[in-house]
Amino acid sequence: MWPSMGSVGDCFDNAMCESLFATLECELLDRRKFKTRAEARVACFVFIEGWYKPSRRHSALGYKSPINYERNAVDTLDSESP
Repeated sequence: MWPSMGSVGDCFDNAMCESLFATLECELLDRRKFKTRAEARVACFVFIEGWYKPSRRHSALGYKSPINYERNAVDTLDSESP
């Protein structure tokens, strides 16, 4: 059972955010210099919405990207339907 969200001093609350921020820092921010804050914001948005969320492989999905996981699920449903 997962601990309740929002409890004070609970290390599990921030684990997913910390993982995202570590990846963002290592894969994007440490590799580029931005001329403006707006440029940095756009780069972060493109990184998260264009790669991190749809394409990055997740251990919880059997090391498949969400896109490939969903494709496999649809293919499985299609092959099981009469």
